Amino acid sequence: MPWAVPAQQADAAATAPVAATPTNAGMFRDAEDGRLDMSRWLLEHRGFLPVPIIITDPAVGNGGGVALAFFHRPAAASTAGEDGAPKMVTPDIYGGGAMRTSNGSEAYGVGASLHFDDDRWRYRGGVAKASFNLGFYTPGTLLPAQKIEYNMDGLMSFQQGFRRLGDRDLYLGLAWIYMDLDVGFDVASDSDRFQPFELSKRSSGLGLSLEYDSRDNPFTPSSGWLGMVEGNFYLPGIGSDATFQSYRGHAYSYWPMGRHFVLGGRLDARWANGDIPFYRLPYIDLRGIGSARYQDTRAAVLESELRWNLTQRWALIGFVGAGRTWGRHNSFGDGASQVSKGAGVRYLIARQLGMHVGVDYAWGPEDDTFYIQVGSAWR
Repeated sequence: MPWAVPAQQADAAATAPVAATPTNAGMFRDAEDGRLDMSRWLLEHRGFLPVPIIITDPAVGNGGGVALAFFHRPAAASTAGEDGAPKMVTPDIYGGGAMRTSNGSEAYGVGASLHFDDDRWRYRGGVAKASFNLGFYTPGTLLPAQKIEYNMDGLMSFQQGFRRLGDRDLYLGLAWIYMDLDVGFDVASDSDRFQPFELSKRSSGLGLSLEYDSRDNPFTPSSGWLGMVEGNFYLPGIGSDATFQSYRGHAYSYWPMGRHFVLGGRLDARWANGDIPFYRLPYIDLRGIGSARYQDTRAAVLESELRWNLTQRWALIGFVGAGRTWGRHNSFGDGASQVSKGAGVRYLIARQLGMHVGVDYAWGPEDDTFYIQVGSAWR
């Protein structure tokens, strides 16, 4: 097959007994080992991958929904990587989904990730309608932190295009991010705690990014790394109610350790300047910590994950991470780190794509929760 798979999986496939052949393997059975596999369904028959959405995030309560992802094999199955070796061209993916939680939060939307001209051009984007019931936490520097409950209801759109630079695994991106949100508080007087610009309804920004991607696999990598820096600029001239900037720099790296282990590392930093709406502040993004639980104008996360490939199909993972916020109310040195950790299990559901699915259970400083994962947990 021209599709590349991680080296550990390829080695295992070479030594495993062949339990089926292309002529007798079913639509959902792999031709190499006869196990449950959705590669042919997704790539040859334009089938869909149902993704259950099970939500246990402390920020919005328990809930669920469903997403459907449709895959389309590109005209060129592989292209030359920066080192000249064949590299998988990621299939085009179209999807849509809907969800609802116990505290009344709900959302639905559509999106796509597309590749053109032998992966010289890329597009990522989506549009969603959402209504979230969330909590904003006061800094708690002098007084105990207080939770301010609010609702955020409206339209969100993210559109991004990339152009490959020469023959390198380097891409230049241009983005447009638009949000039109009504913000209401459970206690009306809570709005007095914020400056007028912090309650801005509409934000519209243009962004530039530079992305390097040498991963052997975009779904569940086993080697290589992804690095990206981006800046987004929100201005009244392009439809924004407030003037501010948001930046992000992140790197994910993967190191194979023998035949059975893969070590991953993640460094993620986000910061914002200007008249920032309070609901757009950077926050600690870690499994086990509620979304937007810890916010400020600066946020950074360091996380590691170890995957143990028990067999060609099954794997166990363990992870630990720490995050910190600072900026408006304290310096980096005065901030406290928030730590989360957890474990999970994975199954190789699509061998030709190298895609694993599974579940993680994570423990944070306040709560513990679990997550359904399709591909990597790092976005």
